[in-house]
Amino acid sequence: MMELLGRWRELKTGDLLATKPVETAENEQRGFQTTAVLTPGLTLLAALALWLRLGLCTAGRWWAGLWVWLCYRLGIDILQTPDDSFTPAQSGGVWKVDGAVVSFDIHVERNIGNIVQVKLEKENIIGNVAWFCKHIKVETPSGDCFEFPCYCWLVDEMTVTIQEGTARLPQDDNNENDGKELGSTQKIFSFSFEIWTEKVMQDWNKDEMFGYQFLNGCNPVMIKKCMQLPDKFPVTHEMVKGSLKRGHTLQEELQAGNIYIVDYEILQGVPASRKDRYLTAPICLLYKNELDQMMPIAIQLSQTPGEMSPIFLPSDNEYDWMLAKMWVKSSDFNLHQLVTHLLKTHLLSEVFEIAVYRQLSAVHPVYKLLMPHVRFTIAINAEARENLISDDGIISKVGSISGAGMETLMQKAMGALTYKSLCFPEDIKARGMEDVPKYYYRDDGMKIWETINCFVSDVVKIYYDSDEAVQKDVEIHGFIKDVVFGLNNSDNFPKSLESREQLIEYLTVVIFTASAQHAAVNFGQFDWYGWIPNGPSTMHKQPPQQKDQVDVKYIMESLPDRRTSSKLLGTVWALTRTEPNERFLGMYPDMYFTEQPVEEAIKTFQHNLEEVKNTIKSRNEELTLAYCYLSPDKIPNSVAI
Repeated sequence: MMELLGRWRELKTGDLLATKPVETAENEQRGFQTTAVLTPGLTLLAALALWLRLGLCTAGRWWAGLWVWLCYRLGIDILQTPDDSFTPAQSGGVWKVDGAVVSFDIHVERNIGNIVQVKLEKENIIGNVAWFCKHIKVETPSGDCFEFPCYCWLVDEMTVTIQEGTARLPQDDNNENDGKELGSTQKIFSFSFEIWTEKVMQDWNKDEMFGYQFLNGCNPVMIKKCMQLPDKFPVTHEMVKGSLKRGHTLQEELQAGNIYIVDYEILQGVPASRKDRYLTAPICLLYKNELDQMMPIAIQLSQTPGEMSPIFLPSDNEYDWMLAKMWVKSSDFNLHQLVTHLLKTHLLSEVFEIAVYRQLSAVHPVYKLLMPHVRFTIAINAEARENLISDDGIISKVGSISGAGMETLMQKAMGALTYKSLCFPEDIKARGMEDVPKYYYRDDGMKIWETINCFVSDVVKIYYDSDEAVQKDVEIHGFIKDVVFGLNNSDNFPKSLESREQLIEYLTVVIFTASAQHAAVNFGQFDWYGWIPNGPSTMHKQPPQQKDQVDVKYIMESLPDRRTSSKLLGTVWALTRTEPNERFLGMYPDMYFTEQPVEEAIKTFQHNLEEVKNTIKSRNEELTLAYCYLSPDKIPNSVAI
């Protein structure tokens, strides 16, 4: 093994086991010979000297297996690897990567001409160690020298193809693998611009797209039916009559249930992160028109009406209306990130997970039921506290709210949070959204809620034969008390459970929050925030206090700068990725339960989820913008990102 730098003049079968490829007529027509299995004592006719300059590996010095192929050109556009150019770096294929220049010979039986590619394959001998290859040089017996700049890491067990180093334009390059190389890189650095992303970029400024997002965007939980306008939002019929297409008065449309409101009152008084970043607490009025589109008809950028807080209308100056909608979307972004997403999925699930670990033994059926749905949440939240919501975290850098502001907002949101608001059907009902058309978040969410509820009911009734069994379960009572304690002794959450139905609903809340609700408010972020004007993370100018003062320059100066935008794009892209081995809703590879009745309940659950998935898929085929966030095959089991 230490004779690594020696030049090989002979190869024997003890050094290399090579299998002979199948001979074909096509091979013979191409005019090359394949090499049989090398035999002892066979002297090869040519030796190509090869030098590799290696950077340090991740372990400093480690053993790794390396295999080398040389590729030459056959004809115009066919690359061929001579079978006898396949060789390990030394006997046994093991070498030491310690930053040195390594040289050795590769032997072939004929002159193969110009070398156009080198392939390196790394395999792990002891441990999984990445190493860095800087440069490869190949010298032929005739004195020709070919350079192959590499400068890339080889990780795991992978193969890298390195092109000959002469720079050339794509139209002058007929190496067929160059396109594959770019395709591989594009796959690593990919942005999944689906049809809705293109649609957002094209239609972000249209009122129907603006209204659609309150139903099916990243934050579909804010919109409510409005039966009476609040005094703080004095919209009159004269202001909006041009937007009311049924010929009715505003009051008649209110009574008919066609008016909806989104109120960001909770943001009032929340400190902004810096002097050049601004936050408002706007109110937006929407109208469900005769096409069942949710159209914005009035926006006020503060909670206090008056001369310095005008009500912006679709009939106003184009840029006034555009900027007013941007302000609403910016407020929505900040509230979504910190309340809808962070507090109501991540932090709630963490409270549930801690209570599971503290109060439920590993043999308790509720422990077994909940564990797949709370796994990894504590770990991912620890990362979030350090990298996202700390004083110098990403959200502080790209958003409008300071660290102190986050604390203020969280306290407000916690005070308003109720257990019933986490019960999906109850939340829909409380907001008056039961019958709104094209509300796919509600439609799919109800299907998932009911499917989870049926599964939980099946499992609970296997172990609890009566309400009394629930009442006597001291571990469940400890679990419920820990949750209340974790929520700052909130009076809005149950302090005990007295029946099987109460337990079923409670466990449904835990699972639904960690899986479906998190998926609904997390995985659309890149789709909707990937186009910055559609969801500005912050605004750099104060909101307009008068009409007819806004132009394109004012809008551009209000939007996030390039640095902020790039950080935002990277963040929301990362937050919407799933792991290659992600466990989606209903996937339970870890066998916590061993009893046959529960295994049957799991199979039924999986079957029902498959039916929900197919129903959603059929519906989406008829839509211009497919709503996929609550398809069971796209819902991870837990808050793991």
